[in-house]
Amino acid sequence: MTRTSRSFRSTATLAAVAAFGLLATACGGDGDSTDTAGEGKPVTLTYWTWTLGAESTVEAFNRTHQDIKVELTEIPSGTEGYSKLANAVKAGNAPDVATIEYQMVPEFASQGNLIDLSEYAGETVKTKFPQSIQDLVTFGGKTWTVPYDAAPQLYYYRTDLFKKFGIEVPTTWDEFKAAAEKVKKQDKSVRLASMPKNDPALLAALSWQAGAKWFSVEGDAWKPAVDDAATNKVTSYWDGLIEDDLVQSYTGYSPEETKARTSGRTLSFLGATWSAGGMKTAMPDLAGKWAVAPMPHWGTAASGNYGGTSYGVLKGSDQAEAAAEFITWLTTNKAGVESRLADLESPSSALPANPEMREVAAAKFDTAYLNGQDLYALASEQAETIVPGWTWGPNQMDVYTAVQDRTAKSDFTSGVEAGQQKAESGITERGLKLAK
Repeated sequence: MTRTSRSFRSTATLAAVAAFGLLATACGGDGDSTDTAGEGKPVTLTYWTWTLGAESTVEAFNRTHQDIKVELTEIPSGTEGYSKLANAVKAGNAPDVATIEYQMVPEFASQGNLIDLSEYAGETVKTKFPQSIQDLVTFGGKTWTVPYDAAPQLYYYRTDLFKKFGIEVPTTWDEFKAAAEKVKKQDKSVRLASMPKNDPALLAALSWQAGAKWFSVEGDAWKPAVDDAATNKVTSYWDGLIEDDLVQSYTGYSPEETKARTSGRTLSFLGATWSAGGMKTAMPDLAGKWAVAPMPHWGTAASGNYGGTSYGVLKGSDQAEAAAEFITWLTTNKAGVESRLADLESPSSALPANPEMREVAAAKFDTAYLNGQDLYALASEQAETIVPGWTWGPNQMDVYTAVQDRTAKSDFTSGVEAGQQKAESGITERGLKLAK
């Protein structure tokens, strides 16, 4: 997630209170902690997440902490999971701690779903994370979540099948298309890759890589550009590949998608650092046959951020201090990072946003699956190529839903048109100012 120049703060923070509208008032409540950690009375925290390694992490924390106990609930990722969290806040039964991806922090903060963590974790964020990472979770003068990982895009491919089909690892999208044509020509049942239509986060990352900027702030107003020229270059490219039957379009994270990879009918896929952990459990028999490379680009080495998570305390919690202690352990403690990687049933391969923890993660992660390849070294290098200047919008979940729903019925180009329409209408519906 590292950004090397212009950051979220430079595009949004100076106008954050005005542009977000609600930050100065609605988000400040329910932050008073009444927990009793340290007074001999144990505190129980509820924790909702979809992330790999969560179970082993909670078990490790509970073994080593007497004053705080954590109860884990697994929820879906993506829009479904965020809907559950938002609805739980409205119903008054939200968890104390939840995983919040960076793209959702502005929306959850502006809607009043998050407790201001400045008092409990502001110093941790300020001292433990690079400025570019801080800027994703700190705005309007407040710290809303604590970062966990960065997620530069990576390209995973079958080394044995690339050799069989006589193709090189593509470094550009032109080379990717040429490789896709070569694979199909040799075997009509096999494709180079699949582009899911139900993963707007992937489309956003690919657009980001191409130089798109879906949102920006002008003064006290939001300016959405979900269907800008760079994004349309990306959508036209993938619409063309699908129309020409050069790539598959399986539902992302579905059994059909996994089966195509395990059977050798899909030779590669677009992912991030976190993808490797899931591969070990979904495709255990293919250990040593996969490798990872930088994502193909448009002529200049570049990456978008595909996910990346942080931890927040949701409105309604009266355990903010204890929750912050748990979150700090998760994100900056050696034992916390190691415990995520220790879960053999759902191992994590996330790249810690805290630079001090990257060597810890790299040392713990089993590289045998990728035939000894140093995943963390490559991911750290790719984090430096993430294109600066991207800003997430205040109604990102609705935009994602609009893109996904329209794409499922039509194509990616129509999907981002629907996303732009939802971005514009959603901003005004929430009482925020839309730039002219």
